[in-house]
Order: sequence, then structure tokens, then C-alpha cells
Amino acid sequence: MEHVEIFKALSNNTRLQILNWLKDPAQNFPEQPNADFENVGVCVGQIQIKAGLSQSTISEYLSILQRADLISSTRVGQWTYYKRNKEGIEKLSKIINSEL
Repeated sequence: MEHVEIFKALSNNTRLQILNWLKDPAQNFPEQPNADFENVGVCVGQIQIKAGLSQSTISEYLSILQRADLISSTRVGQWTYYKRNKEGIEKLSKIINSEL
């Protein structure tokens, strides 16, 4: 992934909020039933409700973050769950520390 694409993914306030929310999903999504935040993540519907945006907008934002390798997804039945990609976040940290 090009560095520019990672920074483009971070150039939107809502996408930054989503990453922040996913940092502590138990606190930010307490209403998610039967939550397995560590292994599965947060349901896209819960992210949409919290953000207050349309499903299509949230799906696009999550796709952008996923293409930047900052989040990962897991499909369970008809639902898609998202969580932070620790390796991608560490890569971003290394880019900032070594190249900027």
C-alpha cells in the first residue's frame, strides 16, 4: 500500500473516529450483543448507528480503511464485523517515525 493511500484514508474525520472507536470497542459499543471484540470485532450496523451516517457511506469508509490495511473484517453469517489491524497500525507508526 502506498503511503499516500494510508494518509488519504486518515484524512476524514469520521474514518478517524471509527479507528478511535475500534481502539476500545467494549467502551464504545456496549450495546453490541454477545460481543467478541477481540476475535470478531464490531458489527458494521453498530458502527453505522454510532456514526449516524448511511449504510453506503459507512461501507465506503470501512472499505477505504481496509484497503489502507488499518482495519480487518470478518464475515459471520450475513453480518460483517470490523476491528483494528494491529499490524497495519504498527506499520503506520513506523512510517511516521522513520520517514516523516
